Amino acid sequence: MTSQPTLNKTGNDPGGPGEPGAAGSGLQAGLKNRHLSMIAIGGVIGAGLFVGSSSGIATAGPGILLSYALVGTLVVLVMRMLGEMSAANPTSGSFSAHADRALGSWAGFSIGWLYWFFWVVVLAVEATAGAVILEGWMPAVPQWGWALIVMLVLTATNLVSVGSYGEFEFWFAGIKVVAIAAFIIVGGLAVFGLLPGVDSEQAGVSNLTAHGGFLPNGPGAILTGVLLVVFSFMGSEIATLAAGESENPRQAVTKATNSIIWRVAVFYLGSIAVVVCLLPWDSKSITKDGSYVAALDSLGIAHAGQIMNFIVLTSVLSCLNSGLYTASRMAFSLGQRGDAPKAFARTTSNGVPRTAILASVAFGFVAVFFNYKFPDSVFLFLVNSSGAVALFVWLVICFSQLRMRKIIKAEAPEKLVVKMWLYPYLTWATAALIVFILGYMLTDTEHDGRQTILLSLLVAAVVLVIAFVKKGLRGGRPAAEVPQDKGEERSEVSAG
Repeated sequence: MTSQPTLNKTGNDPGGPGEPGAAGSGLQAGLKNRHLSMIAIGGVIGAGLFVGSSSGIATAGPGILLSYALVGTLVVLVMRMLGEMSAANPTSGSFSAHADRALGSWAGFSIGWLYWFFWVVVLAVEATAGAVILEGWMPAVPQWGWALIVMLVLTATNLVSVGSYGEFEFWFAGIKVVAIAAFIIVGGLAVFGLLPGVDSEQAGVSNLTAHGGFLPNGPGAILTGVLLVVFSFMGSEIATLAAGESENPRQAVTKATNSIIWRVAVFYLGSIAVVVCLLPWDSKSITKDGSYVAALDSLGIAHAGQIMNFIVLTSVLSCLNSGLYTASRMAFSLGQRGDAPKAFARTTSNGVPRTAILASVAFGFVAVFFNYKFPDSVFLFLVNSSGAVALFVWLVICFSQLRMRKIIKAEAPEKLVVKMWLYPYLTWATAALIVFILGYMLTDTEHDGRQTILLSLLVAAVVLVIAFVKKGLRGGRPAAEVPQDKGEERSEVSAG
């Protein structure tokens, strides 16, 4: 495995030789503390929370809270493991770079490219979702035109500097956070009868059990609910990638890791609890209008649908912005390690990996084209074949942490500022739960779980074959180095 770059005051993960600020000098610390804080908070709030929760509620009833709690716990544990490794070694490759050192070049190559593939497909999904909303407001511009405009604007934003990405994301995430916080406060007051003008017979904690019980469709619906909500949590790991371009990466990772519990509890469990208390879970309006729109309508808030459309559009733009950033930084890291074209590791004078960004958005444009031209064939394959990548990433993080803990303790124990709880037992338990969810997906034919897992496994198998062939042709890579703090010397760490 190749050595990972040293962090320094002007640039993290240098992509090549050169003076700070010169072309090719590497990524730069352009993200401020407020950017990282909002990226960490907003990263866990995806558009899927707003548009995907209605199917989960219809499937599991109030028991969907247990589904969200189960997946939320899983995310907290995985983020704790990732936080341990990233706080000790902040890098733009995050879990891919950790897997490279801990498990071997094949692991870093495979999970890095799968993650990149996931996000470039997401670009097309979110661009189309945003275009649908914008076309509804301004039908003079066709849907494909809006998708093109959105992609071009956010590509330009990412090409300027990492600071411009951070600023856009700060405001996008801020709107999401304020909107959900306001929803929870107003909805909570209504649930307890403290908001005037609300039908007290319809809203109340009694909705949790009054319509067929807390688990109206049986305990098995909890697991089905897990399959429906698990992918809405993807994005919580973005803060660990972005931390590599902050002034204090270790502090940023530690803060993001320690705050994940309350972020999941408040934004997911809190808002969904308000929805299922405001309305009976089997209310037709939940599936017809969407859970959050239906909840706002029940409060008598005028133009609830348009308000939610604005919030969803903000979430879509936030996801697009972060998706392009994340895909390009993963491509940059792969280029550094020799797992992608070297051009991907080159940066502009502003520390922007321009080639990596353009390559990522180019695939995104191709996917958008497939969405409009072949929505039920090619694009459906792309979406389904990337659907289980989140679970693959989490599983690799588990196995990487098991190995990296020993490496860090042997080489730099003072860097274990974040530690996984009950190591290694809780790590193994988390990995077992992920494997169980993957196995359960194979039994799900109603919600396309089986198709998703089989196609995702197919793509993963292809990438793994390429990884091993590439490793065989190159004869393996030298042992990795663990980078030290800014200004410190690197010390070699053997991963094997």
